[in-house]
Amino acid sequence: MNFPGAAVALLAAAFGFSAPAARAESGDPARGEIVFAAGNCTSCHTDLKNKGPLLAGGRPLQTPFGVFFGPNITRDPVHGIGRWSDDDFVRAMRKGLSPRGEAYFPAFPYPAFTGLTDQDLRDLKAYIFTLPPVPQPNKPHQASFPFNLRLGAAVWKLIYFREGPMVPDPERDAAWNRGRYLVEAAGHCGECHTQRDRLGGLKRAMWMAGSADGAEGKPAPNITPDKDTGIGNWKESDLVYFLETATLPDGDVAGGLMAEVIRYGTGRLSAEDRKAIAAYLRTLKPVVNKIQKAAK
Repeated sequence: MNFPGAAVALLAAAFGFSAPAARAESGDPARGEIVFAAGNCTSCHTDLKNKGPLLAGGRPLQTPFGVFFGPNITRDPVHGIGRWSDDDFVRAMRKGLSPRGEAYFPAFPYPAFTGLTDQDLRDLKAYIFTLPPVPQPNKPHQASFPFNLRLGAAVWKLIYFREGPMVPDPERDAAWNRGRYLVEAAGHCGECHTQRDRLGGLKRAMWMAGSADGAEGKPAPNITPDKDTGIGNWKESDLVYFLETATLPDGDVAGGLMAEVIRYGTGRLSAEDRKAIAAYLRTLKPVVNKIQKAAK
């Protein structure tokens, strides 16, 4: 971390994963497990539909720009990230760069993960390295031109990417900052719940207002507090319960990717973290944007 002491203390109090008072050369797996759940690493990096091995890759991600496959992030030294140093891992998540300096495609949500603290990233890597290695090759992406070019990914970064880590808002309390950190950085909720322009950049004016072309080509709902098209009529307790159980206020149950987010992600967080997420979401700017529900 490059923050002065006061800012470091504020980061620790606001985000609460781990206190980065001094840079650690290796992470804490126990804390990393919390970061792992907050980021729902399981869904994108595991072929759940075909009962694939945990984090061995192969999960297809349908996008308007082609199909991208989640890579193997087990500690296998050939097909996974077993040879990565802590600095390699932090660079990938913070800067969107491979150990060889190649730009990653933004289907990997490093524009959100860049907001994580260095220590949380090291903790996350430490936890991942406690899991079994799987010698499974990665699948090549099936993106359309020019979105299949690494040079294009580098140009995209120049236009849209702003490097982190996230700085807490001193005008807000620790719980609000924690919720923002979980939503915007760790949980990367905006990557699915925000519309994109023709080049794949997020439309900030439509932040969290839903997208007809969400993850896997399915609609992602409006999660701003708009009362007509978003979740403005939800009580905070409704949100907290939903993030734990996937149960909607009307008694229906979420399916698809959101069900996975809750099963492998928010449902494994503490009650305090779910409350922080709910409290933060309720402070977003309401945006009118009606999203068509996906057919069951």
